[in-house]
Amino acid sequence: MPKHKTRKSVSSRFKLTKTGKLLFRSQMGRHRKRKKSKSQQRRVKVLKEMTGAMKSKIKKML
Repeated sequence: MPKHKTRKSVSSRFKLTKTGKLLFRSQMGRHRKRKKSKSQQRRVKVLKEMTGAMKSKIKKML
């Protein structure tokens, strides 16, 4: 069976760690930061871990 090609749009948005976790950046962190509270801005900076059914689908695309 042939290998799957990497989806470049997915590889730029997600990061697969050595232990198999799938990390992604949170939304709402690019612009219009004046409206957002400082605590919300700090929360947005941290990478989040993907869970559920989407995790396995995205892993196949990588």
